Amino acid sequence: MPMNATDCPSMHARTIALIDVNNFYVSCERVFKPALRQRPVVVLSNNDGCVVSRSAEAKALGIAMGAPWFQIRKQAERAGVIAFSSNYALYADMSNRVMSILRQFSPAQEIYSIDECFLELTGFTRRDLTEYAQTLRQTIMRGTGLPVCVGIGASKTLAKLANHCAKHTPAMQGVCNFNALPPTAVDARLAEIQVDEVWGIGRRLAATLHARPLAIHTAYDLKYSDAETMRRRFSVVMEKTIRELNGTVCLELEEVRGPQQQILSTRSFGQPVREIEGLSEALTLYTTRAAEKLRKKQLFAGSVYVYIRTSPFREDSRFYSNALTVPLPVATHDTRQLVKAALWALRRIYQPGHDYAKAGVSLGELVPAQAIQQDLFHSGPQADNTARLMQAMDAINRKMGRATLRLASEGRQQPWQMKQTRKSPSYTTNWKDLLCVD
Repeated sequence: MPMNATDCPSMHARTIALIDVNNFYVSCERVFKPALRQRPVVVLSNNDGCVVSRSAEAKALGIAMGAPWFQIRKQAERAGVIAFSSNYALYADMSNRVMSILRQFSPAQEIYSIDECFLELTGFTRRDLTEYAQTLRQTIMRGTGLPVCVGIGASKTLAKLANHCAKHTPAMQGVCNFNALPPTAVDARLAEIQVDEVWGIGRRLAATLHARPLAIHTAYDLKYSDAETMRRRFSVVMEKTIRELNGTVCLELEEVRGPQQQILSTRSFGQPVREIEGLSEALTLYTTRAAEKLRKKQLFAGSVYVYIRTSPFREDSRFYSNALTVPLPVATHDTRQLVKAALWALRRIYQPGHDYAKAGVSLGELVPAQAIQQDLFHSGPQADNTARLMQAMDAINRKMGRATLRLASEGRQQPWQMKQTRKSPSYTTNWKDLLCVD
């Protein structure tokens, strides 16, 4: 076995923690409905389609991730399962609260996803980091009501696996610190973890690793495979994964992310849309939402990509899908200009006679203000007026509620809106939904 920094706890050059909220969407729902604790709960995807989050009790009933709700609803409800529509505003706000608390525990933080965050703990030599992680968990529970697990390791990959152990080993009480364990104990843990649980492997690649002559079945097997050979057979990513398993940091924390490449806004319709007027309303709404995000990030879009499609699962109609990218003469964050481009694209890809099930908009070629290539007709007072108008529009919508000011082409009735028949109130983002305690 190769000697490396993981052969002795005192030799660790780095200490990285991964904090993960347990069953995030379900846990957010339980914060405001304590009676749901210890009960089977699931959260559904757009249009109440598939299961995207499950409580431990729901998992114990055999409810699979991604299971179509219409197929399992009757059986699940007989078993006492409670289902919620996705409440994205609530989840995003709760995530922001968790990440804000975590900033207090380390000067270096990478927000990896809505419910996961890496912290740099290297140099915290005077602290018992297992105890420190327990304090972190208790602080988040007091501040948000959300349960989290903490994994600590010498690399991001090891921290991920330590977090996996923390989740699945009740005796650890939500914290697993690989850096505090002797190497034989860490290896014993890795030998219990299937290789498809390793960050970046997945089931499809795991099937290849299982086959002979490799016969790699666990994280332990992968750790002690030859990195150079695996690089030649697979990729440099595989080599980095193996080196990370051996305690060499190949994936640094991204405290400051590079410029975002695109902003996507897409939804499945609550009911099929046949006419171009309905599609125009939907695309206006989606483009408006994307433009709001664009301005919030202080970026400008140089292109607008639009796509529409029918349902691929309907056997009684022909499948149709089409898309078009519209380059803009000058990058903009003006909702009006972006919607104009999106509707121009729609008119060119729309075909009558179809029942459309989904549409989307992606804003691409994103640049900050200082990188915009101006021209003679898109600068000066006109550009200043546009910026002030968008600022005023955003300010009014923030203060008075989303869509207080909107484009007329967004429509009013919007029968195509996404189904959310089981949506909980927006407890933390809407005054009308503020929880009242008698």
